[in-house]
Amino acid sequence: MRPDDWKDVARIYSEGIMTGNATFEMKCPDWDSWDRDHKPECRLVAREGKSVLGWAALSAVSGRCVYAGVCEVSIYIDLQHQGKGIGQLLMEHLIRESERNGIWTLRAGIFPENVVSIRLHEKNGFILMGLHEKLAKMDGVWRDVLLFERRSKKAGLT
Repeated sequence: MRPDDWKDVARIYSEGIMTGNATFEMKCPDWDSWDRDHKPECRLVAREGKSVLGWAALSAVSGRCVYAGVCEVSIYIDLQHQGKGIGQLLMEHLIRESERNGIWTLRAGIFPENVVSIRLHEKNGFILMGLHEKLAKMDGVWRDVLLFERRSKKAGLT
């Protein structure tokens, strides 16, 4: 992912936000905020020609040094290109990049209604760790979040 991809990345992120089942975010952040919160070495886009079809990135779960290898996954696909294997392609590359960069645990918090995301994560070795019931309110409605985790094979944790 390059900074000049941001327009497309933000558009795809905004589509995900509008579904109401992808994130607790209510609006897409600006580039500077997003850039600060995501690891530069683990940002990917899927392209077809000049078009960005989807993106994936990692963000640290904590600023404490002992958690340096624990990251949260974000993966979003353009609504017009879902169901074409782009999410799988991005996930495979994101896992490889995380391994190359010393990440030992990938986490994902997924709304139970987001069945496609749940399947993608499970297919790629993420294990359901638990359920946060009524974790936060969104549009006045309490939302549950499923917690998934994938441990690094390279780090010998599986």
